[in-house]
Amino acid sequence: MATAAPSAASRIAVVTGASSGIGAATARRLAEAGYRVVLTARRKDRIEALAEEIDAVGGRATAYALDVTDRAAVDEFATAFRTIGVLVNNAGGALGADPVATGDPADWRQMYETNVIGTLNVTQALLPALTASGDGTVVVVSSTAGHGTYEGGAGYVAAKHGAHVLAETLRLEIVGTPVRVIEIAPGMVRTEEFALTRFGGDEAKAARVYEGVAEPLTADDVADTITWAVTRPSHVNVDLLVLRPRAQASNTKVHREL
Repeated sequence: MATAAPSAASRIAVVTGASSGIGAATARRLAEAGYRVVLTARRKDRIEALAEEIDAVGGRATAYALDVTDRAAVDEFATAFRTIGVLVNNAGGALGADPVATGDPADWRQMYETNVIGTLNVTQALLPALTASGDGTVVVVSSTAGHGTYEGGAGYVAAKHGAHVLAETLRLEIVGTPVRVIEIAPGMVRTEEFALTRFGGDEAKAARVYEGVAEPLTADDVADTITWAVTRPSHVNVDLLVLRPRAQASNTKVHREL
């Protein structure tokens, strides 16, 4: 099925966490779909390089260095827009895999700040511009961790449950306005940084996450799904879409060929 072209009033898409992985892939896909993408992340050099890449192939992209947990900076960023069509809340991540008994509260706090408060900050700041477009879409990239628990993941699971509830509640609260709220919840996705960051740069631990799994999801798989959901006709809302690799039946049931 062909995707719907964005309307003239809603051709700007803001993507948080766009310096790598799912965020970068989503920016590329949305640019291909006709959006002018605004790339935000803390690593300015990464998003500037991505903006140049998108521009070089005929897209339109702008890079803006931003820490989504810095509310003052987010509010300043939002003043640049009168209307936008799409906000993809992708910034987030996991830290550690310790049990509740020994988990580091600092890691828990940082995960909550990034995955939940960061999403809250950007959504609150840009919601007026999304509404003003007459055809806005908020995307929250959560995780299957937001829908089921697993041992060693409580801090991340708690944060992603928070992101899920934020999306679900926002949808209830703004029904009747011209803004959709979409939640995309990926399962096992192999990107260049997610597991490596989670395990503090330990490459052996990061590799074991995907060991024996023939085809984990890729960042582009998730980006393709996000773009499909965003480009549905305006009256169609994809409330929640869970995607996993075929080898993963649940957060704790994965087929591994070892």
